[in-house]
Amino acid sequence: MTMTFDPASATIVIVTYNRSHLLSGLLTSISAMDPKPGRVVIIDNASADDTAEVVESFRDGIGAEIVYRKLETNTGGSGGFSEGMRTAYELGSEWIWMMDDDVEVLPDGLAKMGRWTPRFKSIQGRRYDYDGSEFYWQYRIAERMGIPIPFAPAGFDESGFKEMNSGCFEGMFIHRSIVSQIGLPDPRFFIYWDDQMYGWLASRLTTAVIVDEFVLRRTREIKQWDMGVRHMNASSNAYRYYIMRNRAFIKHYYRVHGVYNPVLFGLGTTATFFKELIRLVFVERTVRGTSNLFRGIRDGGKAARDRSWRPMPALED
Repeated sequence: MTMTFDPASATIVIVTYNRSHLLSGLLTSISAMDPKPGRVVIIDNASADDTAEVVESFRDGIGAEIVYRKLETNTGGSGGFSEGMRTAYELGSEWIWMMDDDVEVLPDGLAKMGRWTPRFKSIQGRRYDYDGSEFYWQYRIAERMGIPIPFAPAGFDESGFKEMNSGCFEGMFIHRSIVSQIGLPDPRFFIYWDDQMYGWLASRLTTAVIVDEFVLRRTREIKQWDMGVRHMNASSNAYRYYIMRNRAFIKHYYRVHGVYNPVLFGLGTTATFFKELIRLVFVERTVRGTSNLFRGIRDGGKAARDRSWRPMPALED
């Protein structure tokens, strides 16, 4: 017998940091949803703005229980989503829907995701970009190289879904049974690849899919280099550092799961480095920032040699 989806069993998890104006837009969109989730968990990464006041202003009118947690320090997106997942899981949520503060939910977003829940346990919906265009997300990674595949087909067939081996916390919709087996997202990543790693781990346990359903809209404009079919977004010095440093954590996970190939992974690291150089030159029109790439490589080398390193433990129901 196929179980029907209960919207009240779903929790939206939002991670926010000093962007109360964007958070307000997202919470307004949740107020207009039909159906609504049972809970909205908001993890505040030690914001210094009026985030707490904005959350309070929505508490009575949003139509779902709000659980607000302000962390003592900024733990990055990785730490925020790890705490958000923990909170939602401990509250008994069946389905956990992750999102950043710079999106809005379409009114029927939860209904659209709910349609796929009888078939799949790790689901990614589609997003509109800031300008209303269809946002392309690299839903497959070249596993042994540990890099996204930029030319994975964008189109859908009549099935309405495509299998993925990655994940994105801007819209990941995942069942608690998968969370209990993987454990929480790894906060050590701080930012970058924590969600791709989580999606990869999920795809090893269940058929993970991206579905042809638009459920979110991005609300923040990002500087881009238009390459026709694809875009390359601007980055930051912090991202450049963590993109290279976090290769060490990917390497550790690959070793544990028996898919680490030093030659292919080394090629992936080289490709990542040159992609970031191209991003600097063509999107940001500068070569300042390369020192962050080298710093990330250096610190990643140290982390890769840490023999005490272990992946995140499974959760016990």
